[in-house]
Amino acid sequence: QVQLVESGGGLVQAGGSLRLSCAASGRTFSSYGMGWFRQAPGKEREFVVTISWNGAYTYYADSVRGRFTISRDSAKNTVYLQMNSLKPEDTAVYYCAAATRPYYVGVYEADFGSWGQGTQVTVSS
Repeated sequence: QVQLVESGGGLVQAGGSLRLSCAASGRTFSSYGMGWFRQAPGKEREFVVTISWNGAYTYYADSVRGRFTISRDSAKNTVYLQMNSLKPEDTAVYYCAAATRPYYVGVYEADFGSWGQGTQVTVSS
């Protein structure tokens, strides 16, 4: 099992930027794909982006492609989500997650077995 702790959320005006971080501990971080999901008030949790164990492959939801960038630093056991050109509809609790098994890249919630506690992102209009 891996422990994940997100940080970097906050309140930002539309058009602004935020950078989320997710620090991992408890197992070999570099062998696992990672992802970000989000849940807006009254809505189901949705996929945002995934990154492979070595960072070579990424896949974004259509709603964030071109605005968000995922990256990872294996030396720091941390994955990042750079969010630019934020919109009010990006307001949500953002969760990072680790894949259920090594060398696996997932896009569905069931593909991820460890979750952080979430960090709130609020974008004002």
